[in-house]
Order: sequence, then structure tokens, then C-alpha cells
Amino acid sequence: MNLSATPVPNPMAVLREEFDEWALLFNPDTADVFGINPVGVAVWKLLDGTRDVSQVAAFVRDAFEGAPETVAAEVAAFLTTLEERGFVGHEMAREQ
Repeated sequence: MNLSATPVPNPMAVLREEFDEWALLFNPDTADVFGINPVGVAVWKLLDGTRDVSQVAAFVRDAFEGAPETVAAEVAAFLTTLEERGFVGHEMAREQ
């Protein structure tokens, strides 16, 4: 997913937070379950259609001490995986 994309969560997807800040994402459309770590949970919670991938990556860089220099690429790769599995999409521009 490119850094200027503005991802949004699938409205049918369910986040179930578990112990130690880990979570499970469930897509009832496909019955797919995907485990995510605390960083993934933070990323998921930022997906509201107002932030692009670079802004989400900047938040991760600031919020998690020791974030690697590759954080933008890693966030983009994570969101690509979520997109491929149907957990994330993009809002369509409306014609006026």
C-alpha cells in the first residue's frame, strides 16, 4: 500500500482485544481471523479515513520507542496484508 493511501477498516470487521494488548481481527464475510500485536492494534485504531499511511507510520514512530527506520515500509506492508485479506479498503471519491 503506498504511503499516500488513506485506508479504512472494513465496517464488518471486528477487533477483539485479548491479553497483553494483542488482538484478533475477524472478518465475518470470509470467516478469516488474523492475530495482531500491540503495534498492529494501534495501527488498526488509527484507520478512520482521515489519515494516510505515512501519518499512521509517523504515529507509530512517535508512540513506540525503538521503532525501526523501516517503520513506514512495515506499516505499509501490514496494511497491504490487511487489504489482501479483506480487513481494509479505501474510500471512493464522490463525484460532485
